Amino acid sequence: MAPLSNVFGASSAVGLALSSLNPRTSAAHETTTDCAPITSSIVAHAASEGGKIKMYSTEFYSTCAIGGILSCGLTHAAVTPMDIVKCNMQIDPIRYKGIGSSFSLIVKEAGIGGLYKGWGPTFYGYGAQGCFKFALYEYFKKTYHDLAGEELFAKYQTLIYLAGSASAEFFADIALCPFEAVKVKVQTVPGFAKGMLDGFPKFIQAEGVGSLYKGIYPLWGRQIPYTMMKFGCFENTVVALYKYAVPKPKDQCSKVEQLGVSFVAGYIAGVFCAVVSHPADNLVSKMNAKKGATMGDIIKEMGWYNLATRGLPLRIAMVGTLTGLQWGIYDAYKVYAGLPTTGSAEPKK
Repeated sequence: MAPLSNVFGASSAVGLALSSLNPRTSAAHETTTDCAPITSSIVAHAASEGGKIKMYSTEFYSTCAIGGILSCGLTHAAVTPMDIVKCNMQIDPIRYKGIGSSFSLIVKEAGIGGLYKGWGPTFYGYGAQGCFKFALYEYFKKTYHDLAGEELFAKYQTLIYLAGSASAEFFADIALCPFEAVKVKVQTVPGFAKGMLDGFPKFIQAEGVGSLYKGIYPLWGRQIPYTMMKFGCFENTVVALYKYAVPKPKDQCSKVEQLGVSFVAGYIAGVFCAVVSHPADNLVSKMNAKKGATMGDIIKEMGWYNLATRGLPLRIAMVGTLTGLQWGIYDAYKVYAGLPTTGSAEPKK
């Protein structure tokens, strides 16, 4: 198994190698944590061994990191309009009362482009998060599996999934947090900035570098439960779908059928993700929009009921679709690179 330093190296490198996404057409190089050799090495392995990449190698984690960039960066950027409406409903519920009226108000005041404000920090922030989230999940899942042994893993595998995903998300949020802070400002404060390039300097000038991480605790509070549900529920739903809904074993299903299972399991997991992480999502939006606000201030202002419910229907629709697409894209890239889809299946009896 690759050391953790190699996993971090692979995750960091692929963030600079988006131009080398094809794991079948690059030249071969030896495995290293440098950017170009890593992406080329992924391809070399796939090409030289019939499209196969050795499981839990540096090439494997690099492939998972690239899949994470694509799955999280592209999907979050695609739902930017819904995210803008959700954030504004959370920040100013008097002005933004309903989903339909909020869409109309934003378009009326800022045009169609107003629905895509902040797509830059959204794409890069969640791309960075996805890079570390998926690669480190695979690493920690393998690590905790090996520590537990086969017998304990079989008995407590859901706990392994939860521990692995929580560990991965802890680090992934450190990459996401500065982008999330700027994104919320761009989307909810009129005239603050057009996007990421002017948003970061303005944010730092106004509030200081440290304020880029003022939302890290509520972000962990939102994302760690979300990711634990995202991975734990997904892994168990995949098993249940193959056991009760799919009429044949996983190894007899086509890749398209397996990817369909990934999407459905991801969507189901996403609904639960939205519910468990929504109170912290409200906290993150409010704290990043209000200078100097603390978690206690926001809880006192909103109350626990509003923290748990304000903007929830839209977030369920958004996160369910988002999570389903993320698992579909992630597993599609893994299949393209010569790896199996995520999740196991019990043998058919």
